[in-house]
Amino acid sequence: MAKKPKLETELGLKRRARKINRVLAQTYPYAVPELDFENPFELLVATVLSAQTTDVRVNAITPALFARFPDALAMSQAERSEIEALIRSTGFFRAKTDSLLGLSAALVERHSGQVPPKLEELIKLPGVGRKTANVVLGNAFGVPGITVDTHFGRLANRFGWSDETDPVKLEQAVGALFEKRDWTMLSHRVVFHGRRICHARKPACGVCPVASLCPSYGIGEEIPAKAKQLLKYELAPGREDLLAKMQAGATRRQLREQGYGLDA
Repeated sequence: MAKKPKLETELGLKRRARKINRVLAQTYPYAVPELDFENPFELLVATVLSAQTTDVRVNAITPALFARFPDALAMSQAERSEIEALIRSTGFFRAKTDSLLGLSAALVERHSGQVPPKLEELIKLPGVGRKTANVVLGNAFGVPGITVDTHFGRLANRFGWSDETDPVKLEQAVGALFEKRDWTMLSHRVVFHGRRICHARKPACGVCPVASLCPSYGIGEEIPAKAKQLLKYELAPGREDLLAKMQAGATRRQLREQGYGLDA
């Protein structure tokens, strides 16, 4: 776990953190939620399903799920066995089915079937924690929030933004470094970076755009040619065409229709 650089003042930390955010914004101008959704209910369900699996896997099964159960009322009346069959490939499908049935019923009973735009109401729903609530608030309702998943927590520690490991304390510590309006996009950029370059086991330090600002530089591969081979998704060698299309503004749906795989 990275610590703040020695002799770095709180002001210096804030300036360095914001510079990292600016560089990541330049690196990932196309950063968006990597879960596909059309409305707050779909995002809520997709986020619950994303636990312990990949967004690519969730995106593969949600079209059929939402075609069958397009809203909270329909899902609350579903047969357990049908939901389990549709979401089985995401893992932990029995527990996730419990959550989907429970949160759908709660939405119908407490909120007329609509997803509430408030943190305190969202976290009362079965299977919905603070991380899921912040994803929904930031991306479906435009309410700024920091989403502390495993990628965000790892990078926040490596960047020396905080040595907290508790998600809520880490969220508060990092939030204090940035303007509130930047929280949601900051979360996307950091997660993008964690999935593509700053991997858990072997970061691609030699090609990292924020290497000069990172106190953890050197824990991964430093030789640029070797580091490049560690890049994933659209940054992976041989996927230059996909990267160009994403930088030009192509949506994930458009890219899939064109035959591009969006997995690692």
